[in-house]
Amino acid sequence: MKPDKVFLLHIQSGLLLQVSFFRLSDLAFINDAQVPAGVTTFPSSAQIVSEPLGCVLVISAWNYPFLLSIDPVIGAIAAGNAVVLKPSEIAPATSALFAKLLPVYVDNSCIKVVEGGVPETTELLDQKWDKIFYTGSGNIGRIVMAAAAKHLTPVALELGGKCPAIVDSDVDLHVAVKRLAVGKWGCNNGQACIAPDYVVTTKSFAPELVDSLKRVLERFYGQDPLQSEDLSRIVNSNHFYRLTNLIDDKKVSQKIVHGGQRDEKQLKIAPTLLVDVPLETALMTAEIFGPFLPIVTVEKIEDSIEFVNARTKPLAAYLFTRNKKLQGEFVSNVPAGGLLVNDVALHVTNPQLPFGGVGESGMGSYHGKLSFDCFSHKKAVLIRGFGGEAGARYPPYTAEKQSILRGLINGSFFALVLALLGFPREKR
Repeated sequence: MKPDKVFLLHIQSGLLLQVSFFRLSDLAFINDAQVPAGVTTFPSSAQIVSEPLGCVLVISAWNYPFLLSIDPVIGAIAAGNAVVLKPSEIAPATSALFAKLLPVYVDNSCIKVVEGGVPETTELLDQKWDKIFYTGSGNIGRIVMAAAAKHLTPVALELGGKCPAIVDSDVDLHVAVKRLAVGKWGCNNGQACIAPDYVVTTKSFAPELVDSLKRVLERFYGQDPLQSEDLSRIVNSNHFYRLTNLIDDKKVSQKIVHGGQRDEKQLKIAPTLLVDVPLETALMTAEIFGPFLPIVTVEKIEDSIEFVNARTKPLAAYLFTRNKKLQGEFVSNVPAGGLLVNDVALHVTNPQLPFGGVGESGMGSYHGKLSFDCFSHKKAVLIRGFGGEAGARYPPYTAEKQSILRGLINGSFFALVLALLGFPREKR
């Protein structure tokens, strides 16, 4: 599906970042965290203890089958869990590789690999797990969540959605279109959950943006992109037909301004630009997950935020602008799993940033320390001795005790001192 160069860039580098984080950071977050005990429990000590959840199920996706399998597994094992990994059957070679190599290089008590398709996944979902981590479509995410609900199993759902990219007219257009193009088509020819799904720009700027994108696409993939070794194939014939059906709609096909070529034998579809596709079409309502980039035009760039917010919350949203005020409005007012200003997709490479969705784009986040947290239970621990008895705590609640308690509720420092000193004294 991917050229070797794309595999090296996007898969190995992402995994190395995650592995390096757990190998090279001081991992202080793994240790019990001491927290202030507070005056109400004086004298005492308080801490947060991270403990493994137990046995977790990781169901991974086909578009980046190596990265999206091993990345969460690293966090789960680092947190002390046992893992059952169910790779996607749509990437059978990777699934077979996991089944062959993981038992050789990883303790078998840590991880098991289950291969297969829908029947095997259904059987797995019938079992009781301590957590289910799923990456994939929203439709299957609902099935996973319903299955988990039977056992009150917590879930992390890494889903998708229609990720918008807003492009203002004040940008460095040469840089912006390169970043937009590589984020869309360089990411597996659009088959990525964080790839831009559509662009919003002004009517006056759209022609210039389209022309610049055309030039960049020709530079990246040549005059015949179907022959380019740098353009990824569509994963299989089912997805190829799903995608071609989207643009074979007459309402859509007449809006194509660039691309649209296809080669069924190679399972390749050229990068395709469209302008002002009717919003009721499937291309504009469903996640595309492919090489089509519709461009939506608005009267003024400020209208773009309203347009984006009228739709479901995306996994990622992008803005290209020099306008600091617009940047601030974007960050403050656009709900999304993650935001990136003046670039595409790079936020996922920072292990200090959470990666995950919100609303229909998912729940829960991971990467770096958050991968450890995702698969840990944070247990509250308070340890006291036998001193520091506050008499007002115990019945019978005399008038004197009630006075101290009222003072505590009202924040009286004097009442606090009396309580800490044990007044009124209890008979032993």
